[in-house]
Parts: sequence; C-alpha cells; structure tokens
Amino acid sequence: MNTKLISKTLIQNQNTIITRSYYTNKANKATLYSKISPLGSTPSLEPELDSWVRSGNKVRVAELQRIIHDLRKRKRFSHALQVSEWMHKKDICIFSPSEHAVQLDLIGRVHGFVSAENYFNNLRDQDKNEKTYGALLNCYVRQRETDKSILHLQKMKEMGFAKSSLTYNDIMCLYTNVGQHEKVPQVLNEMKENNVLPDNFSYRLCINSFGARDDLEGMEKILNEMEHQPDIVMDWNTYAVAANFYIIGDLTDKAIDTLKKSEARLDKKDGTGYNHLISLYAKLGNKTEVLRLWDLEKSACERHINKDYIIMMESLLKLSEFEEAEKMLKEWESSGNFYDVRVPNTLIIGYSRKGLCEKAKALLENLTEKGKMTLPNSWGIVAAGFFDKSEVAKAFSCMKAALCLYVENKGWKPNQRVINGILSWLGDEGSAEDAEAFVSSLKTVIPVNREMYHAVLKANIRAGKEVHRLLDGMKTYNIKEDEETKKILSMM
Repeated sequence: MNTKLISKTLIQNQNTIITRSYYTNKANKATLYSKISPLGSTPSLEPELDSWVRSGNKVRVAELQRIIHDLRKRKRFSHALQVSEWMHKKDICIFSPSEHAVQLDLIGRVHGFVSAENYFNNLRDQDKNEKTYGALLNCYVRQRETDKSILHLQKMKEMGFAKSSLTYNDIMCLYTNVGQHEKVPQVLNEMKENNVLPDNFSYRLCINSFGARDDLEGMEKILNEMEHQPDIVMDWNTYAVAANFYIIGDLTDKAIDTLKKSEARLDKKDGTGYNHLISLYAKLGNKTEVLRLWDLEKSACERHINKDYIIMMESLLKLSEFEEAEKMLKEWESSGNFYDVRVPNTLIIGYSRKGLCEKAKALLENLTEKGKMTLPNSWGIVAAGFFDKSEVAKAFSCMKAALCLYVENKGWKPNQRVINGILSWLGDEGSAEDAEAFVSSLKTVIPVNREMYHAVLKANIRAGKEVHRLLDGMKTYNIKEDEETKKILSMM
C-alpha cells in the first residue's frame, strides 16, 4: 500500500518486512545473494540459481528466506518471487502457510490481485489460515479494491481470522488511501468492540484521519487516549504526525510542545527520526531548532547518508538560508559519500525557485566540468527559470543541455510552455541551424508538432533558404498547412 498518501510523517505499515541486509561475509566470500543481487532486470534468475547448486554449493532454507526478505525490503519483488518460486519448484522445503503468505504477497505485487486470488484459491484448506487470508487482504488493499477488501474481511471474521491489529490496520489504510478518512475511527471502535488491541500504527492512522479532516479536537482526544493505554509505548513518529497537523493548523505552541515529546522518544541513533523533526521545524520556520537537531544528529549517528544531507538542505532552503545550504553541499562533498545527483539537485531546484538561475546554471556547469552526472530535469527547471525572467537565449542553452541528457523512458518530459516559447524565439530570432538542430533533438523526446515546423520555417525564410523540404516533412507527419503556416510562407 502506498503510505505516502497517508502522511509524510506516517511510517510504513507493519506488513513491510524489515530485515538486516544480506551481503557477502567479512572475507568477501561469494554468497548466493552476491550472485543474484547484481543481475538487475534479468528476465529469469533460475539459470543462476541452478548454476549455484551445480557448482556444489549447499542451499539452506534459512538463507533463501533471508534473501527473499532482503529483496522485498529493497522492493525487488520480481526477483524475490523468482527465488520463492524456485525454492518451491525444487522442493527445497515444504511450504508452510507462512511461506505461502509470502509467495501470495509477491504474486500480488508483481502480477496483481487476480493472480494472487488464483494462488489463494488453489491452496489446500490447511494452508488457508490467518496469514494467507491476511496476505490476500493486503493485496486487495494495496490495489484499493474496496469492495473485495470488505468482503474478504467479513470472511476472515467468519473464519475467526480477524484477531490481530494488522487486519484492521489494513482496512484503515484502505480508507485512508481512498480518501474516506471519516471511516477510520469507526474501524478503531470496531477493533475495541471485538477485543482486538489497537497498536501504535492503529492509533497513528486514526490520528491522521482526524488531522486530514481538520478535526484537531478529535485528533487530541485520540492522542490522549493512546497516551493512557497501558499496552502502548508512545513513539516519536506518532507525535510527529500530530505535530504536522498542528503546524498546518497554525497552532505553533502545540506543535512545538508535541515536537518536544517526539524528540524525547527518539532513539538517539535514529537518523530517519532526526530528519522528520528537522523537516517539521523547517516547516515552522524555526532555524535554531533545525541547526540544533542537525548538530545532535551529527554527534549521535556515526555517519550520514545522502538522504540526511538532502533533508537538511531542503530544510535550509525552505528557510531561505542559501549560504547555509551551500555550506551543507560542501560538507557533503567532503563526507566521502558516493556521488548522488539528488544532493546537488536539491540546491539547483532551490536556486531556480528563488529566481537565482545564474547560480543554478553555474552549479550545473561545475558538476559537468568535474565529470559528474546531471539530470535533464535539472537543466529543464533552470531553463524554465530563465524563461520566466524573459532570458530566452539562456533558457534555450539550458534546454539544449537537457535534451542532450535525455534517456528514453526515464520519466522526464520538457515543460511544453517553455518549449513553445523557445520555438517561437528561434523562429523570430534564432539561426536556421540552431532551429533545425533544436527541433531534431526535440523530436526524440516529444511527438512532432506544428510549432516545431513553424519555428524552422520562419528561421529558414529569414535566412533566405528554400523550404520545400520542410513542407514535404510536414506532409510526412500529416501536419496540414493552416492560416499561420500561410502567413509564415508569405514572408518569402
């Protein structure tokens, strides 16, 4: 399920498998995981798995289970499913309901809930227990199949399998993700009526549901109830969720008080927790607390991953602390961390949003000179910044760089408003060579359109060149001459 739709500070459902990464051992001896992990998007792992066994290596069930869990954690679901299927096919172990539940979950993630249903329906009756029923429910919830989820929950109740908070949490996640926040507290009440103890995640979902409806009084009541539950140990994340809604509601004093409670429950080595609190204080506009927490994080955590630097830079930029953000970038550069284009990109986007396009462009050029990777999206954002300042020549330069970096199916598409503006400028002021080269690059990214040909026509006509080949090209793409085309041709 997509917990990003719940809240930025609402951490993942308990169904997420969290395990220690399974790498090679200290002596760098090859393991099965080290053979599988680099294979990327290979269509089948079976040849590698078979080769491992043929080479005389023993395959242990516990090892395969750890590999599957680690692949799931890394969201490499297709690979995890292949390992699980191979394990079953080779009779390495007789699948218990727990293994079937994992297999069912993976099938749902890779092939969808219909395939998961078929797998479930073909299970033996003794394998259909609360774990496999729960795994199928999670598949329905993840794909937002509301009716199927409710019917399946009813079946679980009839079978006596709806006895854990996990089941009800799934339904609360479903209502949250489909925007039916008002139904979440009803599920919490039903849990209590059925003598199922809510856990931290149950309460957090309910707190989020009240906050999402701007019912801060209802949110406070649930938070107070949670604090007085003998079986609940309050965690930093729940307070962070509540603090976020206080910030949204401009209740600064309550937000700060709740953030202090959150910090008091934070594991001092929890970088993720520090990052959340830093972001929330930045949202409050509190630079002092942002820097204080960063200092605490630096002293408490042995090392900082790139995500830590990104969060800190985003927070500083939110506070318009550009000099501090620049210092943070330099600190990251000297940290020894691997190069991650997202880190400098954070500052580039921050510059562009504030109209500091020259600084953004200079940073991009500096990275390029150093042989570091940049993104077409970064150049495109800077191009848009220049275009909004009516500096079209500079926008053109940046967009050319973006098009040179374009890789198909990587998700980036140029801003059509900026593209149309550049094409118009090229037609009116650019050289025929620049216009044709730009359109040639553009054709690899977006469908050919009338604006492209009009720009090239105008540029060529101004240069005194013949345009018959361009008109033939328009016919090739079924672009008929319109009044604007005739007006351009009349310039000859």
